[in-house]
Amino acid sequence: MTNVFVNLPTTDLDRAKAFYTALGCELNPQFTDDNGACVVWDENVYFMVITREFFSTFTDLPIADPTRTLQVSVAFSRDSREDVDAIMAKGLAAGGAEPRPAQDYGFMYSRDLNDPDGNSLGFLFMEPRAAEVGPEAYMAEQAGVQS
Repeated sequence: MTNVFVNLPTTDLDRAKAFYTALGCELNPQFTDDNGACVVWDENVYFMVITREFFSTFTDLPIADPTRTLQVSVAFSRDSREDVDAIMAKGLAAGGAEPRPAQDYGFMYSRDLNDPDGNSLGFLFMEPRAAEVGPEAYMAEQAGVQS
């Protein structure tokens, strides 16, 4: 089993903790202090939300400003389109921003959410059949059903 730890810089640790707990995440107090917080997404995915000052001790490279430059976008699947919209509503209410309109590809529905620091999160629902046969075959099947 592999656990995933995503390190995200923040300019306001308390604000970041409030944002991620509003999305339904929990904080692991054993790995949370004044420098950062361990945000538990699920049993295998964790965000380490870290002050920019402490984050800069992990590298000799400059730390990107996520409000000006996209370095990475972390995407999470959801069980339905409604689940995508529900988590987006929570994120927007907690101070996040939606940088562009929802994307509906027929086989997949996705929305992007920037946390208050500008870090990019994506939420998507893909039709299970599309994941099985691929998007083109799924869309062809759907066209045949509608004919």
